[in-house]
Amino acid sequence: MAITEEEENLIHHLPKSYTKGGIKTMPFIIMNETLEKVASYGLQPNMVIYLMKVYNIEAATATSLLSMWSALSHGLALLGAFVSDSFLGRFTVVAVGSIFSLSGMTILWLTTMVPQLRPSHCDHFEICNRPTPAQLLVLLFSFGMIAVGAGFVRPCSIAFGADQLDNKENPNNKRIMESYFSWYYATIGMSTLVATTLIVYIQDAFGWQIGFGIPAILMLFSVAAFLSGSSLYIKVSASESLFTGFFQVLVASVRKRNIDLHSGNGEAYYHQSPSSEIQALTSSFRCLNKACIIEDPQRDANSDGLRASNPWRLCSVEQVESLKSLLRVVPMWSSNIMVQLSLNQFSFSTLQTMTMDRHIFSYFEVPAGSFSFFMVITLVMWITIYDRALVPIKSRYTGQPGGLSPILRMGIGLVLSTAAMALSAITESIRRGLAIDQNDPQEIPNISSVNMSAMWFVPQYVLLGLADAFNAIGLVEFLYAELPKSMSSFVVAIFTLGMALSGIFGSFIVNIVDSVTSYGGGVSWLSSNINKGHIDYYYWLLAFCNVVNFLYFLLICRYNRPDQEVEEKQCEYSTQRT
Repeated sequence: MAITEEEENLIHHLPKSYTKGGIKTMPFIIMNETLEKVASYGLQPNMVIYLMKVYNIEAATATSLLSMWSALSHGLALLGAFVSDSFLGRFTVVAVGSIFSLSGMTILWLTTMVPQLRPSHCDHFEICNRPTPAQLLVLLFSFGMIAVGAGFVRPCSIAFGADQLDNKENPNNKRIMESYFSWYYATIGMSTLVATTLIVYIQDAFGWQIGFGIPAILMLFSVAAFLSGSSLYIKVSASESLFTGFFQVLVASVRKRNIDLHSGNGEAYYHQSPSSEIQALTSSFRCLNKACIIEDPQRDANSDGLRASNPWRLCSVEQVESLKSLLRVVPMWSSNIMVQLSLNQFSFSTLQTMTMDRHIFSYFEVPAGSFSFFMVITLVMWITIYDRALVPIKSRYTGQPGGLSPILRMGIGLVLSTAAMALSAITESIRRGLAIDQNDPQEIPNISSVNMSAMWFVPQYVLLGLADAFNAIGLVEFLYAELPKSMSSFVVAIFTLGMALSGIFGSFIVNIVDSVTSYGGGVSWLSSNINKGHIDYYYWLLAFCNVVNFLYFLLICRYNRPDQEVEEKQCEYSTQRT
C-alpha cells in the first residue's frame, strides 16, 4: 500500500502554528507498535516447546501456563488504559510499557544462555529434573514483565498516534483519521505474519538463543524509536477515566438505595451534564437511576449549578446511561469468549504438527509453530474480499448500504468455530491412529514420526480464521452501534477483556480435563505423549462447548432484541462505513 498524493496532502493539512504532532511522528509510533508485536507474537507459537524441552514441564501444565500468560497480557490492557486516562497520560504509559517488555524479553533471553536459570538436560535414562522454585520464579517474572508491557503499550499506542493527527480545525480531519487507522491495522497484520513465520523459523533453524535474542533486540529498537521522537509528540494530559465514572454510578446508587424513584418524575430532579448528548433516562436497570437524582440542590451541586459537588454521590444522566449501555451488551459480548478460546489452541496444534510431515516442497519444511499463519492470512483475505467485493455487490442488488448485520456475522462465526473444533477432533483422531499403527505408542513421538502431511491441519486453521473474521469484527461493529459515541474508545477495552477471560477459562478447562482424565493413575487426555493421550476427545469437548455457546447466543437474540433507537444507530453506523 502506497500513500497517495491526496492522502499525503490531507495529513499535512495542519495549521502552520502546529510545531508538534503530525505525520512526522508516525514513523516513531508505528515502528514502536510494529516491533513490539513482532517481538511478543514471535515468542508465543514455540513457547510450549521451549517449556516442555528446556524446563521439562508437562504439556497440560505448559498450555495452562501460556493461557494464563495470554489472559494476563490482555487483562492488563484495562489497567493500562485506566492508568493512562486517569494518571500518567498515554506517552508515559507507552514508554513505561515498552521498557517493561524489553526487560522481560531480555530476562527470557538470559534463560537460554545462563545454565543456572534453567533445569539440566534429561539424562540417557530419560530422567528429567523439574525446575527449581528460583528458576520457575525467573521464568514467570519474565512472562509477567512482558505481559505488563503488552498491557500498557497496545491499548494506548493507537490512541497516542491519533492524538498526533487529530485536528478539529482541519476540514479533512475525518478522512485523515480513517487513513491513519487503516495504515495502523495494516502494519499490525503484517507484523503478525512476520512473527508467525520469520521469527518462528529462526527459532527452529538456529536455536533458542538466537530465536529469543532477536525479539529482545527488536524490542530494544522499538523503545529507542519511540523515545527518540519524544520532542515531536503532542502529549495529552490525563483526565477522568470512564472506569472511574462507572464506579461512581455504582457507589452513588448504593448510597441512595433507599430513595423512592417515583418521587422524582420531572427532569429537574436529575443531574444533567451540559455537554451531554444523552438527556433522557431509559427504563432498564432503573435502580441505577438513583445515582443522578438531586436530593438537595444546595448540597449536591456546586455554586454554578452545573457540576456535582461530590461525584461519588451525584452522577450525570450520561454517566448512568453509559453504564446501562455497557450492561446491555454484556450477554452478546460474552458469547465471543468461547470463540477466542477456540482460537487459542496453538499449543496442542504445535505438538501435533511436530510429529507430522511438514514439507511443502522437498527442500522446505514449515515450522510447527507457523501454522497459525494460515489463520491470519485467511482473516486478511476474507476481510479484503468481503469489504471490497461482497458488500458492494450486496448493496447494488438490495439497494441497502452495508453488508450483513453484525449479529448475523457473529452467529456465522460461532458456527464456524464449532465446525473448526469438530474438524480438529477428526483430524487428530486420524493422526493418532496412524501414529499408533506406525510406532510404539509408549514412546514419546519424535519430529516427523507420523507418515501424514501436516497440511491436513490447514482446513481447521482456515475455518478458525473465518470464524474470527465473522465473529470478532461483527462483535466490534455491534459494540460501536450499541454504545454511546462517548464510549467509542472503550470498545477495544471491552473486546480485550473478553480475550483475557478466554485465557482464564481455557486454563481452567485444561486443568480440569487433565486432573479428571488422569485420576486414579490413568493417562491424561492431554498427556505430553500425545499418542498415548486423547487430544481428539479434548477437541470434541470444545466443540460441544461451542454448540452450547451457540444455543446461548440464540437465546440472547430471542430475548434481547434491540429497540428502534438501537436499530437506527446500527443503520447509521453501516451507512458511515460504506
